[in-house]
Amino acid sequence: MAASLQGSCISNPSLKCSLQDSDFFRPYSLFPQSKNLHFNWKKSPRENSIKMNAVNGASNAPDVITVDTTLSPRVNSVKPSKTVAITDQATALVQAGVPVIRLAAGEPDFDTPSVIAEAGINAIREGHTRYTPNSGTFELRKAICHKLEEENGISYTPDQILVSNGAKQSVLQGLIAVCSPGDEVIIPGPFWVSYPEMARMADANPVIIETSLDDNFLLDPKVLESNLNEKSRVLILCSPSNPTGSVYPRKLLEEIAQIVAKHPRLLVLSDEIYEHIIYAPATHTSFASLPGMWERTLTVNGFSKAFAMTGWRLGYLAGPTHFVQACGKIQSQATSGASSISQKAGVAALGLGYAGGEAVAVMVKAFRERRDYLVRSFKEMEGVKISEPQGAFYLFLDFSSYYGSEVEGFGTIKDSDSLCRYLLDKGQVAVVPGGAFGDDSCIRISYAASMPTLQAAIERIKKALAAIKLGIPV
Repeated sequence: MAASLQGSCISNPSLKCSLQDSDFFRPYSLFPQSKNLHFNWKKSPRENSIKMNAVNGASNAPDVITVDTTLSPRVNSVKPSKTVAITDQATALVQAGVPVIRLAAGEPDFDTPSVIAEAGINAIREGHTRYTPNSGTFELRKAICHKLEEENGISYTPDQILVSNGAKQSVLQGLIAVCSPGDEVIIPGPFWVSYPEMARMADANPVIIETSLDDNFLLDPKVLESNLNEKSRVLILCSPSNPTGSVYPRKLLEEIAQIVAKHPRLLVLSDEIYEHIIYAPATHTSFASLPGMWERTLTVNGFSKAFAMTGWRLGYLAGPTHFVQACGKIQSQATSGASSISQKAGVAALGLGYAGGEAVAVMVKAFRERRDYLVRSFKEMEGVKISEPQGAFYLFLDFSSYYGSEVEGFGTIKDSDSLCRYLLDKGQVAVVPGGAFGDDSCIRISYAASMPTLQAAIERIKKALAAIKLGIPV
């Protein structure tokens, strides 16, 4: 690790940095200082114990009490989100004075449109600060129904909508509601990092179906059919896709729907959070709008990406009544309803017009310009393979030709983890290894950052790659 990064960690004793092959980016931690708490972080969870002196005011403390810190096997089976870990690590380095360019997080760099922000402010001023119904305010659910009818061609009633604290919660609750132990969740790879872990939290088994860059990372219906059986319970589709930016054309979705129709137990969870961030001529098709698929589909969407409302934590799930009620039951015992203030802002967002109106169109135009710049820039680099994204704000780039290369002062570029560590070390650019998304040949770059930031990142990446001699002939 470069001296600049090491020095930042050393100069700030509360900052814990660890960049090792075995655990690419561990989130930094701020540990409380207390003379009565002694932590041994090197032991396994079963061995680890927290020793506490009895608080009785006496100087001669009695015997030490050892607390069993064993975790649930379900929790131990779940991997932490690498995108969150890398984002936290990069943020910590920036706060410590290291000029890292952060291209890891899937978070728009735009401010929430002013009309939406004002609606949130007015909600506070007008006293809309109390609990809402568990499923969300009737006003917002009615607005969501109107949006889905007008923009997506899907008809729902307000009782078939569940508003949640972000689309992420909706995905998890959907899987928990319909999966039984031993069920299989079919996930095309590359995949969003949370899908397999959410399947495991639902006591289901994730089944990854690989796709290829040559096919624009789109699922082959024949390969899908060969992987289905009586245990297949949910197929997750994400279009536009995180991490690839691929968009499923309607014809391909229709072929997938014909296969789904042959399997009575199989449901589809359609994650449409990036639907408005799409570049013509590509168009978005909601899976539930296809013939016979309304009864089979849980549609998940939200406000974070298109409306630049990541911190507002507002998403929703739409589907048949009995599935939505089951998800609502889970939510009622977990978080209850979403923020009343955010829901008022959500109503304003849906009132901006078709597909978010001019406010969203301006952001999408900027994303497209950034995409075009990065695609041109990476196509000029030796050994980089690219599938041009049609939506979202990610590039999923094949850098495998660099694997096996020796770099003086760093070591061997073995995989996507080590390449990303190298880019952070030598280029001070934070990106996400493709292994986190199920494809170790690639890395993911988010272009939800300003053009000057992306231009600076490209120069740093070029300079870092210039020191690498390609390991595999191109």
